[in-house]
Amino acid sequence: MSEETRRRDSAATRQVLRDAAIELFAERGYDRTTVRDIAARAGVNQALLFRYFGTKEALFEDATAGHRREETDAPKLVAEMLGNLLDPSSSARRDQVLTALLRTLGTDDEAAAIRERLNAGYAETLATLTDQPHAALRADLVLAWLFGISLMRGVAATQPLAGADPAVVRDLVLPAVRVLLEKSS
Repeated sequence: MSEETRRRDSAATRQVLRDAAIELFAERGYDRTTVRDIAARAGVNQALLFRYFGTKEALFEDATAGHRREETDAPKLVAEMLGNLLDPSSSARRDQVLTALLRTLGTDDEAAAIRERLNAGYAETLATLTDQPHAALRADLVLAWLFGISLMRGVAATQPLAGADPAVVRDLVLPAVRVLLEKSS
């Protein structure tokens, strides 16, 4: 994309910055990725990064938003999350996002706080799906399973999960999740 096109298309410039950021965060981790590196990879001046995102922290949060809950109808949230994790058309970006999020584990920086906020949004919504004891723990267990599926399927490419038909995976996972997040009658 040329500089001229980007100047006239703020959405495209934002996307180029997001893509460059998630690639670098996945390769190097949050701490070792600089704003200058992101701008250089995107082929733009770093002033545009600050213009569109304000800070590296805000760009990280925006770039990893693929793991943010978008479904507001709580009963459909797990099916939507699982569908996004299993969608082969988004696997490369999803794997980069997951790798970037995993690289923030064990750190005490802004990225770890962002990762916690993203996960908390999911966990809070999932916890509303059950009225059983330990709702928060049940929600965390579901999240752990979903992120584990994504890690094993995409990043580690472990067979047979990596090659499994998404419909089969969904049909096996959703009934078990329903049991974990059940409501009393």
